[in-house]
Amino acid sequence: MVNLSVNINKIATLRNARGGNLPNVLQVALDCERFGADGITVHPRPDERHIRKSDVYDLKPALHTEFNIEGFPDERFMDIVLQVKPHQATLVPDSPDVLTSSCGWPVQENIDFLKEVVARLQDAGIRVSIFVDATPERVRQAAMTGADRVELYTGPFAEQFSTDPNRAVEPYRIAAIAAHEAGLGLNAGHDLNLLNLKFFKDNVPYLDEVSIGHALISDALYLGLERTIEAYKKCLQ
Repeated sequence: MVNLSVNINKIATLRNARGGNLPNVLQVALDCERFGADGITVHPRPDERHIRKSDVYDLKPALHTEFNIEGFPDERFMDIVLQVKPHQATLVPDSPDVLTSSCGWPVQENIDFLKEVVARLQDAGIRVSIFVDATPERVRQAAMTGADRVELYTGPFAEQFSTDPNRAVEPYRIAAIAAHEAGLGLNAGHDLNLLNLKFFKDNVPYLDEVSIGHALISDALYLGLERTIEAYKKCLQ
């Protein structure tokens, strides 16, 4: 069974659009757990346009499943993560003004920086995943940082899936094998949805976890949150 981590950034975006505390980010996270999610993912960006620093501190003691905090590892991010100590930190190469994570790390160009960050997080007992493009080279470079896992950026898979699913998934199958051979756990995320998730899971070996937010919350507008999480979990069985 592949774990489903629900990214609740979009819930915070909706709350922030009106002010106040509706919808309640903490309550939605707890409901996601109650409906079957295996974990909760947040991305506390510097501008706090969705998840706020205070949300992170509220969530950690309340959650019963895996807590994953993703972001660019500047000192602000590191301070939050080292204080909160989630189960997993996912390192992404986003600049502060980027809309969403849309590429993996150029690992070799940042390897000394990433090694230092990975070591600091692991010393605090935090599992570390590095967001990478689906190539064996990037996966092997990520292993050289000492990371525990990689998260494969699945945007290109989602874009190509409707026209040629087998061709779309092949780089991910190869990257997954490379990750396994390098001793890395395997996560995946970005634009996975109810149309492509089962195919991805069935064709990518050694998959541990997927992180899904935008599509899942969008589906919940029609299906309801409980039925949506059930549907995503069914894809991962």
